[in-house]
Amino acid sequence: MTVSRSPSFLPQAEESLTIDSESGVRVRRNALPSGVIVVHKTGIYFDYFPFIFLKVHFVWYRLLFGYHSRAGVTHCFVNLGSDHPSIIEAIVKGQNEKNGNFPRIITYERNVGFDLKPPLTISQMVALSLADGYARLTNKPQCVIVHVDVGTQGLGAAVHNASCGRAPVLIFAGLSPYTIEGEYRGSRTEYIHWIQDVPDQKQIVAQYCRYTGEIKRGANVKQLVNRALAFATSEPRGPVYLAGAREAMEEDIEPYKLDQRYWTAVEPSALTPKQVQNVAQLLVEAESPLVITGYSGRNHNAVTALVELANTVKGLKVLDTGGSDMCFPADHPAWLGLRYGVEDNIKTADVIIVLDCDVPWIPTQCKPKDDVKIIHIDVDPLKQQMPVFYINALARYRADSETAVSQITEHLKTKFEAEITSSKFEEKWAKLQDSHKQRLQTISDQAKPGEDGTFGCSYLVHELRKSCPQDTIWAIEAVTNTAFVADQIQATFPGSWINCGGGGLGWSGGGALGIKLATDFENGGKGKFVVQIVGDGTYLFSVPGSVYWIAQRYKIPILTIVLNNKGWNAPRKSLLLVHPEGEGSKVSNEELNISFAPTPDYSGIAKAASGGKCWAAHAGTVDELARLLPEAIEAVKGGTCAVLDAHLDGPQGKYGGGKAALVG
Repeated sequence: MTVSRSPSFLPQAEESLTIDSESGVRVRRNALPSGVIVVHKTGIYFDYFPFIFLKVHFVWYRLLFGYHSRAGVTHCFVNLGSDHPSIIEAIVKGQNEKNGNFPRIITYERNVGFDLKPPLTISQMVALSLADGYARLTNKPQCVIVHVDVGTQGLGAAVHNASCGRAPVLIFAGLSPYTIEGEYRGSRTEYIHWIQDVPDQKQIVAQYCRYTGEIKRGANVKQLVNRALAFATSEPRGPVYLAGAREAMEEDIEPYKLDQRYWTAVEPSALTPKQVQNVAQLLVEAESPLVITGYSGRNHNAVTALVELANTVKGLKVLDTGGSDMCFPADHPAWLGLRYGVEDNIKTADVIIVLDCDVPWIPTQCKPKDDVKIIHIDVDPLKQQMPVFYINALARYRADSETAVSQITEHLKTKFEAEITSSKFEEKWAKLQDSHKQRLQTISDQAKPGEDGTFGCSYLVHELRKSCPQDTIWAIEAVTNTAFVADQIQATFPGSWINCGGGGLGWSGGGALGIKLATDFENGGKGKFVVQIVGDGTYLFSVPGSVYWIAQRYKIPILTIVLNNKGWNAPRKSLLLVHPEGEGSKVSNEELNISFAPTPDYSGIAKAASGGKCWAAHAGTVDELARLLPEAIEAVKGGTCAVLDAHLDGPQGKYGGGKAALVG
């Protein structure tokens, strides 16, 4: 470590500095206040100890970020704090030395100095939701950096979402320094270092993570990061968490390399020949076979594999009860759409293949026949993070969905060719095509406006689907309206529908930005059109003040449609499922304390957060929607975010129009 007097461009010390070669540094206090960080062409200077300025030459964080870029991490979403002096140096050096091969830094709370911009403020939940959306689309791990225990807690429900959504994300947080008297570089220098010293910081998020660890020394940092990323990218994927005290972060180490060939995710697993034969036999003999899936579509190749299986076993139907990904295309005759655990075909099927699914049905509302034959194929068939989970499956196979489905299809074609090409299966195919046409017609009939010119969710999304590019990516958090949205969107492209993986409301704001970042980054800045469809309550949970500031600063244009029904409908639905005839069923949303009247100006919030740059408007009638929706889409195509506050007609949510306006 090089120790120097304050450089000439800094205010000079009032008293001389003394260095003891054995016991370390003992000096009089410098005139500058403790904690100052100064960026200058001669280097970065930190007031590490309360008394001197040190010019740093450590390499710990350089090694960490150098590995990140080689491991496929392209973006770091950061909330910097007092535990991150070394990261600021590493970011600057990495960006200067890597010639573009360095993770892009999306900057948030307490961004002090590294990009020479003023302090910035943002939400940790938005940061992790950004990384979640990015990772969900690309299946490439991304990084989030937060500030000690409080930043870790600030991640909030986003950790739950990343875990349930199986998003590969590496979260790093500093720890309060563990030395007080300057024993190491990085010792405590601020009041807050005592307040933020907690017994076990990792336990805040441990139950949601695939791996948690602490970096205690710098010499094996690459191995620890590699191990964490191996967990994040191996099935079942999910978030991992590393923490390290400031002393470890500041340690000087010699540069070293690892052979990355030896640090990879666990390879996808396959079915055994006996298991393949078992499933194939059941499908051939079934009268009403059904596949129930939930998240198999996060592997885009699994969608193609499932389509090929449905083409092979004519009469097979596919139901999505998770809705987190586009698992099966709506234009295929086997498509039953998205239903959350309640659908008539669950009750009538004689063979059910549960494929990468957390909740195939809800027994109190809908359950299979007693004599149904169920096979569960999943990367996590035991649902190890759910204390209570079971289905009456004859067999449970831990396997990769794409691999398993492809094996089954190939076996059917080679061993059961005569059966699957018989007239019996051709008749099933004809019936399936007819029922699919009827289903699409029923969905189309639901997309009608009100006689008074108002509109509901189905009409709104139908018009939106017609107006947006065919290959639009939909970031969905519509809560009780999700099934209606899915019916009208009718997604057909793998990766074109991404819903919140869990139940932590507020994902879609940051999630949509992460998806847009990913599609642009993967396509040379010319990515696909991205639309966020979000409920009004969920929109507020997403921290829109942060979301649209980020969108404006980093030029991430998305279209947001707020489904404004003046309150939370989910609590009413939950109430009615338990007390259908109770007192609560007879009163208004206002009396249930779930009304948002008078409603906030949702699009106005976005406009304010973006410094007036975001296109923002309200629409409450069919005519207003027809006029404003094209404007919103064109604004996004032009590089500006747009938020359309759509006033829905529905139970206790009828606006009656007359409120359309561009937000000034």
